Parts: sequence; structure tokens; C-alpha cells
Amino acid sequence: MFAANYRMVTMIPVVFAAGRWAANLPTAYLLDRAGRRALTLGGLLTIAISDLACVVIRVWGFFLALRAVAGAGWAMFGTIATTTVVDRSEAERRGRGVGSLLMTETAGLLIGSAVGGWLYQGLGVASPFVFEAGCMLLAALFVVSYRTPALDPDASTPASAPGPRRAAGVLREPLVLLMSLTNAALTAIQTGVVVFLFPLYTVEYAALQPSVLGWIVSLNVFGRLGGLWLGGKASDRHGRMAVLVPGLLGYGLLLATLALLAHPLLLACWSPVVGAAGGLVAGLPTVVSGDRVAPPLRGIAIGWLRTITDGGFLVGPLVMGAIADTLGLAAPFVAAGILTGALAGACLLTRQPA
Repeated sequence: MFAANYRMVTMIPVVFAAGRWAANLPTAYLLDRAGRRALTLGGLLTIAISDLACVVIRVWGFFLALRAVAGAGWAMFGTIATTTVVDRSEAERRGRGVGSLLMTETAGLLIGSAVGGWLYQGLGVASPFVFEAGCMLLAALFVVSYRTPALDPDASTPASAPGPRRAAGVLREPLVLLMSLTNAALTAIQTGVVVFLFPLYTVEYAALQPSVLGWIVSLNVFGRLGGLWLGGKASDRHGRMAVLVPGLLGYGLLLATLALLAHPLLLACWSPVVGAAGGLVAGLPTVVSGDRVAPPLRGIAIGWLRTITDGGFLVGPLVMGAIADTLGLAAPFVAAGILTGALAGACLLTRQPA
């Protein structure tokens, strides 16, 4: 499609994330004004149309703009889906609800990547875009046909309240800001360290072949799925902070010690454990925010959380890459361990049960 170099390839996820970042908060403000069903359909159709347009476009700048629009569509769907799950889950089951949402998202990403790669090899570069567009259209048809009050307007939401006043009500809750920053840091670690630098580390220090590297990365993803399930269930049973604080400390310790490993067998054993530790805490900031904010303001809280989180997605690879260039490839793992330890301390100092 394009004669792309490495810089061009890295720009694609950046502009996609930028589109998500820009659309999260506006979607939250429109959540109960325009209607959840209408915004969900709008998001899915935006992704589908952008995908199909990418098949025919031949100008690189327009292609990037379309990927940013697709990111905005994903933000529309993701913000509404997260808010709806938080809203419709009873407090004693909210952790499992959010964990299940993230598990399906992770599993879908894993399956979609595999199918997309197979389609690319067998049918050409345009086929993954057509496949994704088809999936979005099927999802849109499901949203149209599935009748549920979860997507209907909520009469209890003060839609007439000014946006700044509603935002101020959300940000007055200290844990919302702390959980947003925690989620951003976890996303920065996941993208900047686990996704981008961990494969490079295994190649450089363990001299792994690409086929073996693929298995180790897959083990990390499967471990994350198990951690998401366990974190949601444990937080419902034992309390949010009772799982989040030790979970952050354990995740940080595992990340820091990962820099000491170089044997392929040890890396293969450590990878799913690191994935499980990351999954254990991944959904809890969202759950805590949902617990702390009144139902009419949860959409705004989730919008803020996702906006700040997407900032971590953008900044994480840049910061961790700079640390690796300056101090060596093992340094970002140690930095990630220190960061998660600091976040655990901040959560502990709130002294608010959750």
C-alpha cells in the first residue's frame, strides 16, 4: 500500500491513540445527551468507514488522518462500554464485570492479530481492514437489534448540568485522579516496557529466535487473561485496595527482577507470571473510580480516566525508550518497578477503604 519506513510504521499507533485521547472526554459529556445506543453505533460505524476508506486511500497523510478518526470511533465505543459495565454491575460484582470486559478486549486483540496476520499473508494488505470493518458492521447490527435498558437514556442523569460543574464534581474525589494516574502509569508500562522493550530484551540478552519469542509473548498474554479474572474476583471479595496495593508491589518486583534474567527457560517461566501480575491490577483503577463516583457522574469519571490513560499510551514508549537508550535496555524494567512501588505507596496513603 505504502513504501513505509520504520518511522512511518510507528506513527500509525501514535495517531490512533491520539484520536482516542481526543474523543474520550467529549464522548463522556455526550453520553446521556445523545444517548448511549446512538454513540455506540456512531463509534462502530466510524471505525468501519475509516477502515474501508484506508483500503482505497493512496496519500500517506490522509491515511494517518483516517487512523486517527478510527481511534476516535474506538474511544466512543470504549468509553460507553466501560461506563455501562461499571454502571450496571452491582458493587459486590463490579470487579468481575470490569475484569470480564478487559478479558474480552485482550482475547479479541490476540485473536484479531492472529487472523489479521493470516489474512495479510493469504489475501493481501487490504484484507485486515475489510475484515475489521465487517466485524464493526456486525457489532453495529447487534447493537441495533439488542434491546436492553443499559443503552437507553438514564433519566436520573443531570444532563442539563454544565460540563465544567460535572467535571469539578468528579475531580473533587481524590481517588479518581489517583486512579487515573495509576491507570496511565500501568498503560505506559504495558506499552513501553512489556509490549515494545520486553521482546527486544529477550532477543538481545537471551538470543531467542523469533518463533520462541512469539511463544514467550503469547505466554504473557495468557497470563494477563488469568490475572484479569483473578483481580476482579479477589477485589470483589477482599476489597479494592487490599488487592491493588500488594498487586502493584508484586508487579513492580517482578518487572524489576526481569532485568536479571537471561536464560530462555527462566524468561518463559517469568513471562506469564508478569502478565498475570499486570492483569491482576489492570482493571482495579476503573473499578475504584466507579465505586467512588455517584452514578450520574460515572461517565465523566470514566472519560477522564480513559483520557489520562491514553496519555500514558502515548508517553510510555517515548519515556521508556529514552531510558533504555540512556541507561541500557534493563533500566526501563527497574524504572517500571520503582514507579509501581511509588503508586502502591500513594494508594496506601489515601487511607480510604475501597
